[in-house]
Amino acid sequence: MKRTENFQFAKDKADVTEAIRTRLQNVIPDIEWPIHAPLIDAIHKLKSEKNAILLAHNYQTPEIFHGVADYTGDSLGLAQIARKTDAEVIVMCGVEFMAETAKILNPEKKVLIPDQRAGCSLAESISGQDVRNLKKRYPNVPVVTYVNTSAEVKAESDVCCTSANAIEIVEALNSDRVIFLPDNYLGKYVADNTDVEVILWEGTCEVHEKFSAKELQDYRSSIPELKIIAHPECPPEVLAEADFVGSTAGMIKYVDHERPSSVAMITECSMSDNVAVEFPSIQFIRPCNLCPHMKQITLPKILASLQELKFEIQVDSLTADRAFTAVNRMLDFSKK
Repeated sequence: MKRTENFQFAKDKADVTEAIRTRLQNVIPDIEWPIHAPLIDAIHKLKSEKNAILLAHNYQTPEIFHGVADYTGDSLGLAQIARKTDAEVIVMCGVEFMAETAKILNPEKKVLIPDQRAGCSLAESISGQDVRNLKKRYPNVPVVTYVNTSAEVKAESDVCCTSANAIEIVEALNSDRVIFLPDNYLGKYVADNTDVEVILWEGTCEVHEKFSAKELQDYRSSIPELKIIAHPECPPEVLAEADFVGSTAGMIKYVDHERPSSVAMITECSMSDNVAVEFPSIQFIRPCNLCPHMKQITLPKILASLQELKFEIQVDSLTADRAFTAVNRMLDFSKK
């Protein structure tokens, strides 16, 4: 989604920031706005000067997600935009594997991440050598790799997937068994929803693994009409308590279609704030598990990234070429 289409942006910067402030008044206190406003102004100006676009994941804070991002979405959506953009500079307001994916799809463009510490517990749970070892152990078994992985792991894979299309991609391979990496819980969810034998890895998301079934049961006992929607990176017992399981994009579609009076989004905390902006009449129960890596990205760091064109993502050409095949297969599949 192109964020600027949601505003009647005027030429006057004060009108721009006032429109954003009004839109975010229920999720950002007025007392914080004088801190954000000059940074938002400066970032919009630099984007134009540098021919840059900002891609922001659904887990970014509202002042980034609604304030400066040109496009927002889940990992799949951001990868799709990265492949299509004409901008010379891509600033990834997400984590490192997302920036690497953008670079793999755009080797000729400058891809920046505002903070090099924005990593991912899933990406760190597996290496390229680990995948090579698995392929020796299970010869001729296709490797499906969650997009939340490093470029070197993607390079060892047959196809990438996201939480939005993991089941469809596994089934589309027409294989009796697949190696599914690295998220153990997402892999179990796929296994429960397909007849394919799924060989799993022991990676987990440090945010989603914190949720418990008891936590969800307590929410439901307090608010009987509550709808609980959960990300498939959560443990199986958590998913069993949910009314809907899906990717972050799928969660947003659920809220838009069902319009529950109350909803709990069992995923990273900032997403509830971002979606609440779009649906002010819905009560959002906010179980606040924050991703420490996503929260490394801030407005001051985005501004510095644009000013100094830092920190640039590099992927060696051999790795990038091999990883491109797996990522491109995922994107081509999503067009079907």
